[in-house]
Amino acid sequence: MAVSAVRTDGNSLLLGGGVRVRFIRTLRLPESGTHQLPPGLGEFPVRRVEDHLSAVPPQMRERGGVMLPVYLREAMWLSFAGSSEPAALQVGVGKVCAVSGEPWRTTLTRTPQNYVVLPRQPWLDGINSGKGTVRQFVAVPLGMGATVEGQVTGEETWGGVQLQAFGLSAAALGAWREEERARAERAAGGARAGGAPAVPMAFGAPPPRAAAPARPGGAPRARAASMGLGVGGSMLQEVYRDDRPAADWSQEPSGRVFVHLVTPPEWRRITGEDAPPSPVDRAAYTRAGLPWYDYYDESAIDLAPAGPLTGVKPVGEWLGGDHTPWQPPAPGQIMPLGDAPERGKAVTDGDW
Repeated sequence: MAVSAVRTDGNSLLLGGGVRVRFIRTLRLPESGTHQLPPGLGEFPVRRVEDHLSAVPPQMRERGGVMLPVYLREAMWLSFAGSSEPAALQVGVGKVCAVSGEPWRTTLTRTPQNYVVLPRQPWLDGINSGKGTVRQFVAVPLGMGATVEGQVTGEETWGGVQLQAFGLSAAALGAWREEERARAERAAGGARAGGAPAVPMAFGAPPPRAAAPARPGGAPRARAASMGLGVGGSMLQEVYRDDRPAADWSQEPSGRVFVHLVTPPEWRRITGEDAPPSPVDRAAYTRAGLPWYDYYDESAIDLAPAGPLTGVKPVGEWLGGDHTPWQPPAPGQIMPLGDAPERGKAVTDGDW
């Protein structure tokens, strides 16, 4: 195993080139209908595999990377807040691309596009399976066929989440930095003249989706140590098309990492830590009047649904239903959104 360019900073992963990724706990949506963006309920804790080599299974040692604990059927989303310079980020679920539905590749492709563009894409809540919608990431055990990997490939070999980032080429990065410098000078001039500088939201960091901390709740026990991602309900979210020339991107990745998903009992066995409590239920959250979100970027273009992902079935069709009755948020609870130095510990990459 070799030390990669990836580093941990608290519970964030830094993949080089200003790419920052966090895994956010959230409420699981009903598997019927289409919904607004659910809130954030805090970060998943992230730990390096190499810090626990004597306790992790051999397969985790071989793949390296990091791990985080998830409950059976717990939902998550990936936050890219804090990412700064333009980057292309590949997101794999069991080595199936969450954007294109194609097998994991070590290079960027445009037809179909197999990456999200940062920082324009502020987050990714699920697989690109509908027009203007995604289906929510939901954790399920390997071996039952319910994961995206199992449904698309017919096998469940990898599980987890795979991330690989590409920065701009040297020439494109230099041009971008010059544009940013000129924009900052114009903004400063506007501020000195007494006007409020115009900040283009398309590439600015959107307001965070984080809500109040989750209240402790009952923690269902997961039934397997190795976990992957299946899908839950549909939500309104676009996956944006890249409008840069393909030649702008570097040919070499700035960092890649394998993210292992483990059950809370396995997390405790490996790390000695307790996993965070299971998130508060949807009805209690909605009754409390806490916010849901609607994000729109009028200058961006949504990618077409990914063919291989449109037929992926939600986990309830594999594991049976367990939802309490759905209590939709009131209109006033839906908030419209839209219109760092390198530090921490390096992550060891492995063979995957």
